Amino acid sequence: MIRAAIAFFILALVAFIFGANGIAGLSIEIGRVLLGVFLVLAAISFVAAMITGRRPTQLP
Repeated sequence: MIRAAIAFFILALVAFIFGANGIAGLSIEIGRVLLGVFLVLAAISFVAAMITGRRPTQLP
């Protein structure tokens, strides 16, 4: 999800450089929402790990 947020931010920057302000504004809003969702889910995961005492599994 963080990759999608970063991609939308980059798309917004490119659109702004080329003068497409409508697309840039929409992309930055989508990126901001995705970043917010990511942060909320990360906080929930952190709190759940603290309560249960489980350590996160390592991805390969």
